[in-house]
Amino acid sequence: MTPGATRRFAAALVLGFASGLPLALSGTALQAWLTVAGHDVSTIGFLTLIGLPYTFKFLWAPLMDRVEPPFLGRRRGWILVCQVGLVGALLGLSTISPQNVGAIGAMAAFVAFLSASQDIVVDAWKTDALTDGERGLGASLGVLGYRLAMVLSGGVVLIWADPVQGGMTWPEVYQRLAGVLAVLGAVGVALVPGLPPRERPAEGEAPLWREFAGFGAVLLAAAAGWCVAKWPGSWVGAAAVAPFAIPAKVAHGFSDLIALVLGMAVALPLGRFFAQRFGYETLTRSLAGFFAQPRAKALLGAVVLYKVGDAFAMSLNTTFLLTGAGFSTAEVGVVNKVFGIWLTVVGSLIGGLLLPVLGLGRALITFGLLQAAAVVGFFLLALYGRGAWGALQVAPFDLGFVWLKEAVTVDHGMLAAVAAEHLTSGLGTAAFAAFLMALSKSRFSATQYALVSALAAVGRVWVGPFAGVTAEVFGWPTFFVIAIGVGLPGVAMVAWLRREIDGLGRGAGSSP
Repeated sequence: MTPGATRRFAAALVLGFASGLPLALSGTALQAWLTVAGHDVSTIGFLTLIGLPYTFKFLWAPLMDRVEPPFLGRRRGWILVCQVGLVGALLGLSTISPQNVGAIGAMAAFVAFLSASQDIVVDAWKTDALTDGERGLGASLGVLGYRLAMVLSGGVVLIWADPVQGGMTWPEVYQRLAGVLAVLGAVGVALVPGLPPRERPAEGEAPLWREFAGFGAVLLAAAAGWCVAKWPGSWVGAAAVAPFAIPAKVAHGFSDLIALVLGMAVALPLGRFFAQRFGYETLTRSLAGFFAQPRAKALLGAVVLYKVGDAFAMSLNTTFLLTGAGFSTAEVGVVNKVFGIWLTVVGSLIGGLLLPVLGLGRALITFGLLQAAAVVGFFLLALYGRGAWGALQVAPFDLGFVWLKEAVTVDHGMLAAVAAEHLTSGLGTAAFAAFLMALSKSRFSATQYALVSALAAVGRVWVGPFAGVTAEVFGWPTFFVIAIGVGLPGVAMVAWLRREIDGLGRGAGSSP
């Protein structure tokens, strides 16, 4: 073990936890809050677009590569800024009524923006600080911390918010977790080892003011895309679905999807043109360096497709268990997260330990197939419903941070489905995180890792609206069959690129 490795591994674990906590609070927990408040599946599906900052974070990552706060040194200053902002945003979210969907969606999107920004700097720190030999275990520890945080903010909170078992209101839940993040931020910043100062600017590197001008121009392109989606896009979408005899709510969902695609078709090429025209050089140079790699476009395709099936199946997981299968929030909290925590730990650690044995390519293929197979459990649960395989009783307990005031019946079918999902997701995510780190280069690590991880988030964010409409139109059993099929092309593409991926896994990625 290299000097300082123990501290770097501990930091990876803590920073993974810090990254996972706000993600679930703007995703799974918010989904449960709005479901209990009575909002329909299509509305909740479209609110997964709150996660859009995760898919566009590479646009402002160059600024975090070029600029550092004047305190705590490289990377650590940005970690502190993001965590302070997240605490304030979560407290603000707790003051909004769930009936005010627009306001709660806007504040949750701000939480997602700050969380995505924190991910930029955390991922860059791991890419810069971990040596080639440490990446496998470091990635698995980061995933472990990430998943543990999601157990708390995406599962334990469901027990806290259950009227019988926890008795807390959702605003109280968000306030409590804002306090947890505040304490975690202080510990994390103290624990993270410093990094050497940023390399001196290369000769001919654009002045900083041009970087900000380029970023502003890219934001204008995004605004133009939003305007297209909002006005002509909505008209085109409505006209496209008008001839079909489908329910108004479903028609509205498809119309919004069409408008969204049209807006993106304008924003992306316009953003690229503006970045080149206005001199957003850190972005353009880092992307040019990435695409200089052999088969870079194909590798990016594998990044996008690999997690789409898992993301599609799990995008409405909480809504399915609460409304589709009819479980209580306490049941979902106990099974989906409290029991799942142990399999998450096992999956993440086994994934990291198996990486050197299997090799990166084989691990991605094996774990990807297991992720697709795990969706079968939810299909069977949707097909046969609760109670088909019996149940067990969970006695009351009090662990301090989570408790049950009364015994809860745990359905064996839900327990098996959730257990398989947690185990395989832990395996796949550990290998996938190592894959993303291996794709990034040291000099522009924040931007390049932000690009590949943003593309990895495409599935999680963009499939939500489609998933909601699919579940409404076809029903839950067919929804999960489609999810299995959606996951297979990514595994096939990884198999096709296995030689290149194994080359990355042997150290062709960044080094500190």
